Amino acid sequence: MSLYTAIATSAGRDGRAVSSDGQLDVTLGLQKELGGDGIGTNPEQLFAAGYAACFASAMQLVSKRQKVDAADASVTAEVGLNANGEGGFGLSVTLRVELPEHLSPEQGRTLIEATHQVCPYSNATRGNIPVELVVE
Repeated sequence: MSLYTAIATSAGRDGRAVSSDGQLDVTLGLQKELGGDGIGTNPEQLFAAGYAACFASAMQLVSKRQKVDAADASVTAEVGLNANGEGGFGLSVTLRVELPEHLSPEQGRTLIEATHQVCPYSNATRGNIPVELVVE
């Protein structure tokens, strides 16, 4: 049983995406790199925003469990759209985690590795797309 189910509808990269509760209503546009005009957001940006927010929230949960202060941490997700060599496409992700200076490199690495096991996006992508974790 789901704790929460998000529902959104779209007709494609050149149109709109709307959530069932009306909280999300965005104009989508095909990226210039793919032959579009680049006006509007795109699925990769939405995925990057969702993954960054989810990972940051999961990191707050894990930091409380580990009894470390990571309140000033932030996460930047870079989502690449890549040709898969078979006529289709795949994604790749780099998560850049900026941690508070008071955390040692070992504490930071332990925190983000544990977060990567908890985050729903990380669990959904594991084994499906490459995800690189970078501590900054």
